[in-house]
Amino acid sequence: MTITVDGTAVVHSVAEAEGYIARVCFKTGPPARTGVELEWTVHHGDDPTRPLDISALRAALGPHAPHSIDPTSPMSPLPGGSPVTVEPGGQVEISTPPAASLAQLYERVEGDIAALEGLLARQGLVLGPNGIDPHRPPAPVVQTPRYAAMTHAFQPYRPYGDVMMRSTAGLQICVDAGSNPDERWRALHALGPALLAAFANSHRNAGRDTGWASARMRAWLRLDPRRTAPAYDEHDPVGAWVRYAMTAPLLCVRRNGDCWQAPPETTFADWINGALPTRPTHDDLSYHLTTLFPPVRPRGYLEVRYLDTQPPGEWIAPVTALTSLLNSSEIIAEAERRAAPAIDRWEVAARSGTADPAIAAAARDLLALALENLPADAPALAGDLIRRRLDEIRGTE
Repeated sequence: MTITVDGTAVVHSVAEAEGYIARVCFKTGPPARTGVELEWTVHHGDDPTRPLDISALRAALGPHAPHSIDPTSPMSPLPGGSPVTVEPGGQVEISTPPAASLAQLYERVEGDIAALEGLLARQGLVLGPNGIDPHRPPAPVVQTPRYAAMTHAFQPYRPYGDVMMRSTAGLQICVDAGSNPDERWRALHALGPALLAAFANSHRNAGRDTGWASARMRAWLRLDPRRTAPAYDEHDPVGAWVRYAMTAPLLCVRRNGDCWQAPPETTFADWINGALPTRPTHDDLSYHLTTLFPPVRPRGYLEVRYLDTQPPGEWIAPVTALTSLLNSSEIIAEAERRAAPAIDRWEVAARSGTADPAIAAAARDLLALALENLPADAPALAGDLIRRRLDEIRGTE
């Protein structure tokens, strides 16, 4: 069902906003498609410790550059259809159109990665292979009203707000909610800590070992939990997300001009009830939902946000593993059973990774289950990469 709402229409009540969120964020349908958002730090190939030259990045991306770094750009997508965005620290992100098969997704994404790498190489730039910048401290590279408002809102959480915005790079996997969204929503949370640990690769940041397997996830865990903690309640998943969205403080308020700062501690419900001079619209509500960053986020599809980015070419391993574990209700039930030692242990998974015995056992057993249930259309490389990671985990136990 297509839900059409006039974005300029005012949201008149909290109940109206809650109903809208419940309708648009969880949509049922066949679990047929998968998409990814791939993000990387960007470095000068001759010296990865050198601060990123935004003019070199702008020249490299050319007509694919987003308006955040070139207001005159046509923002052409890459050949496979992926638009390019640039994050506050100069991280480059591509967002793929959803694909009906892993084979199609792999071909499309690999083509766009190759195109992106070719563009960057013209200016001597390369993609970083880790979920956090191992070389440089966080530095502002891109300035927009949204990013300025985020910096202001994250001041109480320094240095982690700066690190998250300007030094981290994630792999986001987007899957259809399926005919039973509650089942997939529950599974994606249950599997999260073990899969986070299995594919963590961001222990070094700014030239030192952080002591965390995923320093990228550490940054998220140290921010305001009202915006970044899991939004999960097994007894009322939709209601939990609605409450989460309505009680999270506003991150920013779009206005004319460069100042988008939101009044401190003001929620969207407060805005509806008159806390700001103007009333919010449905567009404002939709935008507010993009400022919430839990490990799993419902957007009509389900967006997995807890994985470190992988080296170019290796992103297909966690995508295939997760897809395999969602193949059927029977596999989901077995995956949840195997994930049980790690469920809700986000901090331990991020800090210790598979050095923690219980986390390692869950990660090992889940990857083994994924290998047993690889989709027929999975690229052969995906199975090889998952098997290699499984062997590495077994070797540390």
